[in-house]
Amino acid sequence: MGIRAWREYGKPQRIEVYTRWSLYVMTVFAPLLMLPLAAENVVRQSSVPAAVLLGVLVLLSAVLCVPLTRAALAHYLRGGPLPLRLLLAHAAVIQAAIWLPLLTGGHRGGPPTALLLTGEVLLTLWVAAPTMVLPPRVLTPWALAMLLLALPPFWLACQHPGFAVGQLVGSVFGMAACAVSCRCSAWTVKVAWDLDSARETQARLAVAEERLRFSRDLHDVLGRNLTTMALKAELAVQLARRGRPEAADQMVEVQRIAQESQREVREVVRGYRTADLAAEVTGARSVLRAAGIECRVDLGPEPAALPALAQSVLGWVVREAATNVLRHSEAEQVTVRLWRHQDQAVLELENDGVRAPAAPEGGSGLAGLRERLSAHGGTLVCTRSPERFTLRATLPLPRTPDQELAA
Repeated sequence: MGIRAWREYGKPQRIEVYTRWSLYVMTVFAPLLMLPLAAENVVRQSSVPAAVLLGVLVLLSAVLCVPLTRAALAHYLRGGPLPLRLLLAHAAVIQAAIWLPLLTGGHRGGPPTALLLTGEVLLTLWVAAPTMVLPPRVLTPWALAMLLLALPPFWLACQHPGFAVGQLVGSVFGMAACAVSCRCSAWTVKVAWDLDSARETQARLAVAEERLRFSRDLHDVLGRNLTTMALKAELAVQLARRGRPEAADQMVEVQRIAQESQREVREVVRGYRTADLAAEVTGARSVLRAAGIECRVDLGPEPAALPALAQSVLGWVVREAATNVLRHSEAEQVTVRLWRHQDQAVLELENDGVRAPAAPEGGSGLAGLRERLSAHGGTLVCTRSPERFTLRATLPLPRTPDQELAA
């Protein structure tokens, strides 16, 4: 995974990758650090082949930790298949590594401190994966069975029984601490994914609510008028079949209601499409701050001086840009600036939350903004750097009478 791929990840993905690799480092490298001391102890007290076999078992345990941890985390987060075979194989390899010094005589002839510590580390880290896939009522008996199976090697390897009891007690506390730590880490990743899903759901609900409002407005405007038109048209048909002259009056009334409905629909659509620049900036700043994103605004005296059409078009730019920041970035800071350059109004929105290269520019929102701006002679330019994403909208302004005279 390169730096570019890491930057394209969202926060939940980064948290998951960080947690998974932290578990890899803990479960793989900790036993490997103890291996040289344990192997030296076995060589001194038993034989070189026994030391080699111990090294192979510890290495196999470390290798099994990688797919086991990945599968366990996937099962906890997304309900993937239960890695039962890997769990059993890993437990068997750890017990073999603990029993090997006893079977080969590596526990005799000297202090077995390195062997005991290696066994304790293996038992402690064994619980990392099971705690993410097994409920406590199943994990507890399994952990007790692992400790009971490790009791004979610990007991025979120690010169004093109290030392063996101390090693087992240390293993119990170590396993409990490791289980709580790994379970909390997996829970944190799951919460991050749930929050990201809730954020996307909230955005979809906002869109659905706006569509519902628009449909409700259209229903209120057209429902009564269309019903009236249908009744009057039916009455006109009946009158026309009877040869009554009042049929023409009814059709004139239908025409009048249709024209009135057309005018009301235009007003609804015009109100839906109109966006006030200052109001949109205020709303965007409120929404971004509610999402934990700092928003800096520098509009100067321009908004009030801009024509109503320019404010509406630029207000749509602010609305769409704020939506893109919430849905397609991991921004922590957004800057909104407005200034006048010659006969053009320039609106720039910049954020530090670049994520996927195709996300902001690949959607239909910015394409719609380009069409809206181009209809009024404006342009929309998006620039990207490794740390920043900048959206700049340029809109020509009509000249004032003073400017016309000066020209």
